[in-house]
Amino acid sequence: MADLKLLERLCTARGISGNEDEVRDLILEEIKPYATSVEITPLGSMIVFKKGAKRPKTKLMLNAHMDEVGMIVTHVTDEGLLKFATVGGIDRRVLCGRPVTVGRDVGGVIGAKPIHLLEEEEKEKSVPVKELYIDIGAKDREEAEQYVTPGDAVTFDSIFDTSHGMVKSRALDDRAGCAMLIDMIQSDLKYDLCFVFAVQEETGLNGSRTAAFAVEPQAAIVLESTTAADVAGVDRENQVCNVGGGAVISFMDRHTIYDKGYYQLAFKAAKKAGVSCQAKRAVAGGNDAGAIHVSRGGVRTVAVSLPCRYLHSAVSLISQEDFTSAQKLVYELADMIAGEEQDD
Repeated sequence: MADLKLLERLCTARGISGNEDEVRDLILEEIKPYATSVEITPLGSMIVFKKGAKRPKTKLMLNAHMDEVGMIVTHVTDEGLLKFATVGGIDRRVLCGRPVTVGRDVGGVIGAKPIHLLEEEEKEKSVPVKELYIDIGAKDREEAEQYVTPGDAVTFDSIFDTSHGMVKSRALDDRAGCAMLIDMIQSDLKYDLCFVFAVQEETGLNGSRTAAFAVEPQAAIVLESTTAADVAGVDRENQVCNVGGGAVISFMDRHTIYDKGYYQLAFKAAKKAGVSCQAKRAVAGGNDAGAIHVSRGGVRTVAVSLPCRYLHSAVSLISQEDFTSAQKLVYELADMIAGEEQDD
């Protein structure tokens, strides 16, 4: 099973959508001695083939995305402050006051009008992104432009903490999925399998859309993280899924109606692996399955997700037990689908 040291390396690598190079280089370092072949697509996704003990009856592709949400510099003001746009679906409520890194090594903090200068009605509202800025400490535009330019990627700075049986970090969506795929590639497989480490999921599923077209799979397993709303003030029926409840299996989201047979097969795989899993109790969100399942003539697709609190923020939270359970489930499910074992 993938260890937490690998997950830490992946989560602390920087790679917003369109800037996944650092993450891809790390993954390549891990898989090259084990992969049968590696192809990098024009957009930057990786298509990895790993030979197993047998040829599969069903050509199966396993998918995880390398990119994370973040920001991008759009303008440098005369005062040396950086205006920015979000990359991916970030809740603007989490932005103000966050430490960030611009490019590879320029530190900054997201700022806004000081609270003591706000009107009373402004204090009750989150600050629009257009009113925020990144302060790198430059005294003016000329100094700032020595270090940054429009188009530079901006990532959150955050902890990587494994206390209390949890993992708290940025980019768990979807570096946790990447860690699981790396572990499979480094293992002895029962069947030949194809793996995709996709770019640009957060900005339109572009990497998986093109990679699936190239691979031409008959079936796909998408590894993801999904919103867990099991926090104070949320009724159980609206919690979507629960941290500690095992891997999450979706029947439908905003982009995909998942294959019904594979949906049932995932629960069977969990039982065979001796791990917990749960249904995603909402039709919400989306992932690379949205592009994969409609590639070419169509691809039978299932998603296996980690329940994750505070998704798309500076620090997310998953359970270490869920992480291990999801890995074991995916191993079983991959063998079942590749070997064409059907649900009862």
